[in-house]
Amino acid sequence: MQSFLKMKIDPHGQMIFNEQDIADLVMQNYDLVDMKNIMVDESVDLETAAHILEHVPEFVQYDKLVAESSTQEFDHRNQLTWFMPDEYKKLDIAEHVLSLCGNDAELQRCAEELMLFQERNLFDLLRYLKYLVDTMNQNGLIWGVGRGSSVASFVLYKLGVHKINSLYYELNPREFLR
Repeated sequence: MQSFLKMKIDPHGQMIFNEQDIADLVMQNYDLVDMKNIMVDESVDLETAAHILEHVPEFVQYDKLVAESSTQEFDHRNQLTWFMPDEYKKLDIAEHVLSLCGNDAELQRCAEELMLFQERNLFDLLRYLKYLVDTMNQNGLIWGVGRGSSVASFVLYKLGVHKINSLYYELNPREFLR
């Protein structure tokens, strides 16, 4: 679609539509209902757009301060809005991961990696990945063996995110947690 070539993408990868983009999408019969939120710039009058396009999701005014925030601030702000049941939010993820270990070598590797995750304030990400894997398993969904540097993480292997035993292959977890 041509309109996707015209829209702006901020430093965090968010698509920002202007009034012309929205008009182009409507004229091309693009199904806006499938989009959760439509991020729009200041050229779009939110009240008018909502009345004209009553069957579309919420229009969200683009916040330039968000674009100017660091990647860490942006990620943290978005993590606060993730859907995750309370049982996962309250899960002691370090204890859970360590309970999955079968020997001293696994315990040591997981402890080292968990320290790296904790230094980067990523325990909520681990909790979310546990929830995601559990949800996919419960629904019979199949996902890939592993991809990219994430396979260097033994913690992610123990959580079931990927199927590559990075301890066996002596992969350095710092390749993933740079």
